[in-house]
Amino acid sequence: MSEIRQNVATQDWVIIATERAHRPEDFIPPADRCLTADRPEFVAACPFCPGNERMSCDPVALRTDAAGDWTLRLVANKYPALRPQGSTARHLDRLDRRMDAVGHHEVLIEARAHNTTTALLPVEQVRAVLEVFRERGRQLAAEPDVLQVIFFKNHGVAGGISLEHPHWQLIALPIVPNHIRTRLETAMRWYDEHGQCVYCEMWRSESQQGQRVVEENEHFVAFVPFAAFSPFHIWILPKAHSPLFFTLSDAALQGLAELLRGTLRRLYLGLSDPDYNVILRMAPMAYERVHWFHWYVTIVPKVSRLAGFELGSGMYINTARPEDSARFLREIDLGEP
Repeated sequence: MSEIRQNVATQDWVIIATERAHRPEDFIPPADRCLTADRPEFVAACPFCPGNERMSCDPVALRTDAAGDWTLRLVANKYPALRPQGSTARHLDRLDRRMDAVGHHEVLIEARAHNTTTALLPVEQVRAVLEVFRERGRQLAAEPDVLQVIFFKNHGVAGGISLEHPHWQLIALPIVPNHIRTRLETAMRWYDEHGQCVYCEMWRSESQQGQRVVEENEHFVAFVPFAAFSPFHIWILPKAHSPLFFTLSDAALQGLAELLRGTLRRLYLGLSDPDYNVILRMAPMAYERVHWFHWYVTIVPKVSRLAGFELGSGMYINTARPEDSARFLREIDLGEP
């Protein structure tokens, strides 16, 4: 019989439709799908490929190798949703509320090769990506108009990419979105009622049970949540409590690089390079010391579609049991790094 499960960290209810459930193998796309590794290594018209640097903005941050060639570049988005110029003064007129779109919108080009992705990169390169985000996040946190920073990666057409070349994005906002406020309030209520961070309780429970764990190391646990809203939806939670990603130690950063790369590699190999979104979720800048919120990474493979029920109710129907999704990914042979 189908179940309705609740994610206690978000208060979202999800229908786990066991009577309509698919086997994990049913989400693997046709064999003729073009994988990222099958693309050409260089595309002449791509603004992120080596030699085309003039087609993008000057770097905000740059990493180079021993030969002086760049290995990753953080640049301002050429077509940004927000710009550093403007005023954060709010214009409030009853129903009409507005402000200038002040902030930062940046792109991190994570590799020189056009035909790669995080799952295929060496762990050292994934660590370098996270190091640049950590440092840039600290810089942005010092700006008084930056209240929220969001890091994310879109992969594949269904994931919302506009350019194929592997990259992440960073957006620094002058507001705290309502979606994030709701999660903060939910976590605060849990702490008030139970005296514990709900995310800390969650990772401990998932690690102890094991049935939904995908991968785990000393610093992080990757698991399919009990009330995952879609097939193969994954959370990566740090074991050390912290509301902000920027406070991550070097040792924990290495652990995250290993686990993030390994988890995405499981998706790449097990589901033939599915489209997905990765979001690094954390508290607003002013919440550095709170005991009741916990930063984490969420990975959402785009192997199912939203329809009328989801849009009308705000609930999701997941046609894959989280326990089955986790077991399938856990058993993937990662092969040689």
